[in-house]
Amino acid sequence: MAAPAAVIAAALSWLGTPYRHQASRRGVGCDCLGLVRGVWMELYGGEPEPPGPYSMDWAEASGEERLLDAARRHFIECGRADLVPGRLVLFRWRQHLPAKHAGILVSGDAFIHAYEGRGVVTSALVPQWRRRIAGVFAFP
Repeated sequence: MAAPAAVIAAALSWLGTPYRHQASRRGVGCDCLGLVRGVWMELYGGEPEPPGPYSMDWAEASGEERLLDAARRHFIECGRADLVPGRLVLFRWRQHLPAKHAGILVSGDAFIHAYEGRGVVTSALVPQWRRRIAGVFAFP
Protein backbone atom coordinates (compact mmCIF):
# COMPACT_ATOMS: atom_id res chain seq x y z
CA MET A 1 0.00 0.00 0.00
CA ALA A 2 1.30 3.49 -0.86
CA ALA A 3 2.42 5.47 2.17
CA PRO A 4 -0.24 8.06 3.03
CA ALA A 5 2.47 10.75 3.35
CA ALA A 6 3.58 10.09 -0.26
CA VAL A 7 -0.02 10.28 -1.51
CA ILE A 8 -0.63 13.55 0.35
CA ALA A 9 2.67 15.11 -0.78
CA ALA A 10 1.91 14.24 -4.41
CA ALA A 11 -1.63 15.62 -4.15
CA LEU A 12 -0.52 18.86 -2.49
CA SER A 13 1.97 19.46 -5.29
CA TRP A 14 -1.05 19.98 -7.59
CA LEU A 15 -2.51 22.88 -5.56
CA GLY A 16 -3.21 25.86 -7.79
CA THR A 17 -3.41 23.82 -11.01
CA PRO A 18 -6.23 25.33 -13.11
CA TYR A 19 -9.39 23.35 -13.81
CA ARG A 20 -9.48 21.74 -17.27
CA HIS A 21 -12.02 19.02 -18.06
CA GLN A 22 -10.34 15.65 -18.85
CA ALA A 23 -6.82 17.08 -18.40
CA SER A 24 -4.15 15.67 -16.10
CA ARG A 25 -1.09 17.94 -16.16
CA ARG A 26 0.18 19.46 -12.93
CA GLY A 27 0.43 23.24 -13.18
CA VAL A 28 -1.30 23.23 -16.58
CA GLY A 29 -4.77 21.83 -15.96
CA CYS A 30 -6.80 18.96 -14.56
CA ASP A 31 -10.22 17.95 -13.37
CA CYS A 32 -10.91 15.84 -10.28
CA LEU A 33 -10.15 12.58 -12.09
CA GLY A 34 -7.08 14.15 -13.68
CA LEU A 35 -5.77 15.01 -10.21
CA VAL A 36 -6.18 11.39 -9.09
CA ARG A 37 -4.61 10.14 -12.34
CA GLY A 38 -1.69 12.53 -11.88
CA VAL A 39 -1.07 11.42 -8.30
CA TRP A 40 -1.30 7.77 -9.42
CA MET A 41 1.28 8.40 -12.18
CA GLU A 42 3.64 10.08 -9.71
CA LEU A 43 3.35 7.12 -7.34
CA TYR A 44 3.37 4.25 -9.85
CA GLY A 45 4.82 5.65 -13.10
CA GLY A 46 1.86 5.03 -15.38
CA GLU A 47 -1.91 4.76 -15.58
CA PRO A 48 -3.71 1.51 -14.79
CA GLU A 49 -6.16 2.12 -17.66
CA PRO A 50 -7.16 4.99 -19.94
CA PRO A 51 -10.23 6.78 -18.58
CA GLY A 52 -12.00 7.22 -21.93
CA PRO A 53 -14.25 10.21 -22.55
CA TYR A 54 -16.60 11.30 -19.79
CA SER A 55 -19.08 14.07 -19.16
CA MET A 56 -18.42 16.86 -16.70
CA ASP A 57 -22.10 16.94 -15.76
CA TRP A 58 -22.61 15.91 -12.12
CA ALA A 59 -26.28 15.26 -12.84
CA GLU A 60 -25.57 12.74 -15.61
CA ALA A 61 -28.15 10.01 -15.16
CA SER A 62 -26.60 7.25 -17.27
CA GLY A 63 -26.79 4.92 -14.28
CA GLU A 64 -23.28 3.60 -14.97
CA GLU A 65 -20.91 3.72 -12.00
CA ARG A 66 -17.81 4.12 -14.18
CA LEU A 67 -15.77 6.03 -11.58
CA LEU A 68 -16.73 3.78 -8.68
CA ASP A 69 -16.17 0.61 -10.73
CA ALA A 70 -12.71 1.81 -11.86
CA ALA A 71 -11.78 2.65 -8.26
CA ARG A 72 -12.79 -0.87 -7.21
CA ARG A 73 -10.56 -2.35 -9.93
CA HIS A 74 -7.43 -0.38 -9.01
CA PHE A 75 -7.68 0.76 -5.37
CA ILE A 76 -8.35 -1.00 -2.07
CA GLU A 77 -11.92 -0.41 -0.96
CA CYS A 78 -12.29 0.76 2.64
CA GLY A 79 -15.30 1.39 4.84
CA ARG A 80 -17.10 4.69 4.34
CA ALA A 81 -16.06 5.70 7.86
CA ASP A 82 -12.36 5.01 7.16
CA LEU A 83 -11.62 8.68 6.45
CA VAL A 84 -7.89 8.82 7.12
CA PRO A 85 -5.31 10.98 5.33
CA GLY A 86 -4.15 9.68 1.97
CA ARG A 87 -7.44 8.00 1.05
CA LEU A 88 -9.26 8.52 -2.23
CA VAL A 89 -12.84 9.64 -1.65
CA LEU A 90 -15.56 9.49 -4.30
CA PHE A 91 -18.71 11.58 -4.15
CA ARG A 92 -22.14 11.46 -5.74
CA TRP A 93 -24.21 14.61 -6.13
CA ARG A 94 -27.51 12.88 -5.40
CA GLN A 95 -28.37 9.44 -4.01
CA HIS A 96 -29.72 8.09 -7.31
CA LEU A 97 -26.89 9.44 -9.48
CA PRO A 98 -23.50 7.83 -10.20
CA ALA A 99 -20.37 8.96 -8.36
CA LYS A 100 -18.86 11.78 -10.43
CA HIS A 101 -16.36 13.57 -8.17
CA ALA A 102 -13.09 12.55 -6.55
CA GLY A 103 -10.76 13.96 -3.93
CA ILE A 104 -7.85 12.88 -1.76
CA LEU A 105 -7.99 13.29 2.01
CA VAL A 106 -5.16 15.41 3.40
CA SER A 107 -6.48 15.18 6.96
CA GLY A 108 -9.50 13.67 8.68
CA ASP A 109 -11.52 16.77 7.90
CA ALA A 110 -10.06 18.18 4.66
CA PHE A 111 -9.51 16.96 1.11
CA ILE A 112 -7.85 18.19 -2.05
CA HIS A 113 -9.79 18.15 -5.32
CA ALA A 114 -10.14 19.95 -8.63
CA TYR A 115 -13.19 22.13 -8.66
CA GLU A 116 -14.60 23.86 -11.74
CA GLY A 117 -13.95 27.59 -11.57
CA ARG A 118 -11.38 27.24 -8.78
CA GLY A 119 -8.85 24.62 -9.89
CA VAL A 120 -7.10 22.33 -7.44
CA VAL A 121 -7.94 23.43 -3.91
CA THR A 122 -8.20 22.07 -0.39
CA SER A 123 -11.73 22.01 1.04
CA ALA A 124 -13.16 21.17 4.42
CA LEU A 125 -14.95 17.83 4.58
CA VAL A 126 -18.09 19.51 5.91
CA PRO A 127 -21.42 17.67 6.35
CA GLN A 128 -22.53 18.66 2.82
CA TRP A 129 -19.57 16.73 1.39
CA ARG A 130 -19.68 13.86 3.93
CA ARG A 131 -23.25 12.94 3.09
CA ARG A 132 -22.29 12.65 -0.59
CA ILE A 133 -19.50 10.10 -0.04
CA ALA A 134 -19.97 7.13 -2.37
CA GLY A 135 -16.75 5.29 -1.57
CA VAL A 136 -13.43 5.45 0.28
CA PHE A 137 -10.31 3.77 -1.10
CA ALA A 138 -6.66 3.29 -0.20
CA PHE A 139 -3.96 3.63 -2.84
CA PRO A 140 -2.50 0.16 -3.41
